[in-house]
Amino acid sequence: MLDEDGWDALLRARHDGAAPARLDPALDALFAPLLAAPEGEDGCLVLGRLAQTLDGRIATAGGHSQWIGGQGDIRHTHRLRALFDAVLVGAGTVAADDPRLTTREARGPDPVRVVLDPERRLPAHHRVFCGGPPTLLCCAADAPGAEQHGTAEVLRLPRDAGGVSLPALLRALAARGLRRVFVEGGGVTVSRFLAAGLLDRLHLTVAPVILGSGRPAFVLPEAMCIADGMRFGWTVHPLGDDVLFDIPLRRARPGNCA
Repeated sequence: MLDEDGWDALLRARHDGAAPARLDPALDALFAPLLAAPEGEDGCLVLGRLAQTLDGRIATAGGHSQWIGGQGDIRHTHRLRALFDAVLVGAGTVAADDPRLTTREARGPDPVRVVLDPERRLPAHHRVFCGGPPTLLCCAADAPGAEQHGTAEVLRLPRDAGGVSLPALLRALAARGLRRVFVEGGGVTVSRFLAAGLLDRLHLTVAPVILGSGRPAFVLPEAMCIADGMRFGWTVHPLGDDVLFDIPLRRARPGNCA
């Protein structure tokens, strides 16, 4: 999909703030929007990312999800981490997968790791709290606990019905210079950003797997009619045996979330 020379061009573009060179038109269409200047009022460019089965599942009912996507999908995810300032996941993803959220499968800088845990239920033994790249633990302002969680800095945010205010979170990240925000999962967290109209783009990998049960990719309010759903354009890119859909959302939100 992307050779090493093309990847070097993207890393230079990330560093220099210039348009990448040496990419064919399809890859330029996929990656150039991720390096564009943020347009949101919060100062952030926000990318959502999920890998799902053909029948829309991101994990088994018991939470097992490694690995739905193949090696090409894993490498693409690590490259996205290297292109973004911050990678964000929810507490459920940390509890289930204990990820490191680093760029082990791609050359490039590790992003700042951001964990959404409104009630501070995650123990400090998870790998994101035990050294490595800088980590922010984002919790509600009234959550108990100290201002450090393992090696992670605690960032307190206004509480809302979903746990913490996502607009306040993006403003806080932008204030720290973390303007390219990669929302890597899980499904509930990506769905919250989608429902709030806070995703600029979505990268959705579909793997040739049918589970017939398990956890859905998106969790949104019940749609009463088809018009409540969200229609959009997309471009399609091969990722080995998987297929990547690049979807420009431009902060739109589903009709059943308005």
